Amino acid sequence: YITIVGRSKDLIISGGYNVYPAEIEGYLNDMPGVAESAVVGVPHPDFGEVGVAIVIAKPGAALDADAMVAELKARLANFKIPKRCFVVAELPRNAMGKVQKALLREQHKGLFG
Repeated sequence: YITIVGRSKDLIISGGYNVYPAEIEGYLNDMPGVAESAVVGVPHPDFGEVGVAIVIAKPGAALDADAMVAELKARLANFKIPKRCFVVAELPRNAMGKVQKALLREQHKGLFG
C-alpha cells in the first residue's frame, strides 16, 4: 500500500475523487527549474473543486506553465491534473515561514466562475 501524507483540510475533492496536493507538489518540485510549488483547491461549477498550481522558478530558469501541465499528464491521472498553473515570484508565508494556502485559495477562488 502507498500512503500519501498531507493535511486533510488541503484535500481537494474533484468530481468525487480525492486529490492530495502533496502528491502533485512532489511531481512539480522534481521538475527542472522549479524551486517550490503549492497546489490548492478552488471552486469549480462542474467538478466541485479543482486544483490550481502556483510555482516558483529557480533563479535564471524560465518555466512554461503549459509544458509543466503536459508533463504532469504523463505522470498522473486526469482528475489530478491542475486545471491552471501560475508561475510567481514568491508564495505568501506566515511568520513561521509556512506557505499560506488559505490565502492562495482566496486569491484564486474566482477563476472558474
